[in-house]
Amino acid sequence: MERLFKELLRIIVAIGIASAAGVSPAADAGRWTYAGATGPAKWSTLEKSFALCKQGTTQSPIDIPDAEARKGDLASLLFNYKPTPLKIIDDGHTIQVNYAPGSFLIVGGSQYELVEFRFHRPGEEKISGKAHDMEADLVHRDKDGKVAIVAVLLDEGKENALIKTLWSNLPQDKGKEHVLDAVKINALGLLPQKKDYYTFAGSLTTPPCTENVTWFVLKNPTQVSADQIARFAKVYPMNARPIQPLNSRDIQGTR
Repeated sequence: MERLFKELLRIIVAIGIASAAGVSPAADAGRWTYAGATGPAKWSTLEKSFALCKQGTTQSPIDIPDAEARKGDLASLLFNYKPTPLKIIDDGHTIQVNYAPGSFLIVGGSQYELVEFRFHRPGEEKISGKAHDMEADLVHRDKDGKVAIVAVLLDEGKENALIKTLWSNLPQDKGKEHVLDAVKINALGLLPQKKDYYTFAGSLTTPPCTENVTWFVLKNPTQVSADQIARFAKVYPMNARPIQPLNSRDIQGTR
């Protein structure tokens, strides 16, 4: 009975974290897609709660104009990520990894806990018009529920060890989290060596397109192999939202 209670509590907490981060539970996987009658242009019409997908003024992703970004001595991104057992799910829109509590992003005196990370192909964010092969979005939240996302651009190159582990354990079904206690991962394996970044106010790139999300887009891509890109493409050939209007928003970048 005690074991059952703990498992129910774990599920309730996981759902609460997903809701706080604005992440859609797997149950809504059929309500929206990346193409056709339920694609991005129609998201706002599918549910009342999706209205911001059209009405929002700081939507993501964006094409970051490097020449127009305000450059300065911004606070460093400090990644205090710990190893965790692999918890992986194909949620019907992407491959997502749920992260155990206790790993943090610290920036400018603010601390955000890593909740999950997920993948897009092609990369959603652009820099001065340049597109990237894929993107990993690391979703964090602070103690007040505010969301910060670190976007890691992924380009074809050498094989990435963390991605190799993830792709070796891809779920064969959708909507079910698979917990592999014997497989340990660390999200640090996604990060490039240099942590220069752009930052701006944005939104979730999936419904309900919640705004007031702080984005940190790392300037330097991480390499993944052509085979690793192709392996993801077999599951999700295209799962990227189109570029959204800047609407004169303030974009800052490290020097």
